[in-house]
Amino acid sequence: MTDIIGVRFRTAGKVYYFDPAGISVKRGDHVIVETAKGVEYGNVVLGVTPMDEKHIVQPLKKILRVATREDEKRYADNRQKEKEAFDICREKIKKHQLEMKLIDTEYTFDGNKILFYFTANGRIDFRELVKDLASVFRTRIELRQIGVRDETKLRGGIGVCGRPYCCSTFLSEFAPVSIKMAKEQSLSLNPTKISGVCGRLMCCLKNEQETYEDLNSRLPGVGDTVTTPDGTKGQVQSVSVLRQRVKVVITKDDEKELVEYPAAELTFKPRRKKKDKEKKNEDWDLKKLEKLEQEESSGSRLS
Repeated sequence: MTDIIGVRFRTAGKVYYFDPAGISVKRGDHVIVETAKGVEYGNVVLGVTPMDEKHIVQPLKKILRVATREDEKRYADNRQKEKEAFDICREKIKKHQLEMKLIDTEYTFDGNKILFYFTANGRIDFRELVKDLASVFRTRIELRQIGVRDETKLRGGIGVCGRPYCCSTFLSEFAPVSIKMAKEQSLSLNPTKISGVCGRLMCCLKNEQETYEDLNSRLPGVGDTVTTPDGTKGQVQSVSVLRQRVKVVITKDDEKELVEYPAAELTFKPRRKKKDKEKKNEDWDLKKLEKLEQEESSGSRLS
């Protein structure tokens, strides 16, 4: 077992592990650490905790020190300089007539590098822009293209649920979301209703997926034949997943009657996995909707 601490550099950003190096650190403290991007100022979100070495990506870097007042002031100054750098970069983009949208600017703690995050529909030749920015800031410049989900995470906002975006408040990483999750939850397959502000499928579809899978496993499928408590056979017309109730069409004396039963009172065969041919046809029908997941930009993820 090895002692580690968890450090986060952005709100809802990924948590990285570091060696506390014998320094007394607790949750909520700010520390100075060395990362692949350079020296960084981070927030401790996980205090000193023993962890199995197989769960740690080696080499485990040590923290440099607990942040001092001077470090905090420097960090605040960098945030102010980022606003100025953002305005300058936006003017330079307009000057070079580049089809790109500047999203955010980030100074490394030591000021040795400035990162500019942007979105674009395709590849952008920004070599002249980098030279222009380097001549202004006299430091290393990095332009990083990000996807629309990362853009939404950086900008933040209020979702259709009336709450702040999940990605900008607590989701440290984007979980895979598919159109089949919407089908499993009996949601409309209209892209405008199951997509977030970013234009991709809503991350919250993942939140209740396991619950819906469990509930659906206890229900018959629409069109299936079931046996009612009195031994009568009928055909399922519809199901209520959350209420666990089933509407069954029963034929008596050449007359059809619609009766609702609790799923637990019916006898039926458990749902079977779809055959390859049926699955292939379904995937073909959903091809256009699946593109929502396949169009994610190839840009780097944010930390």
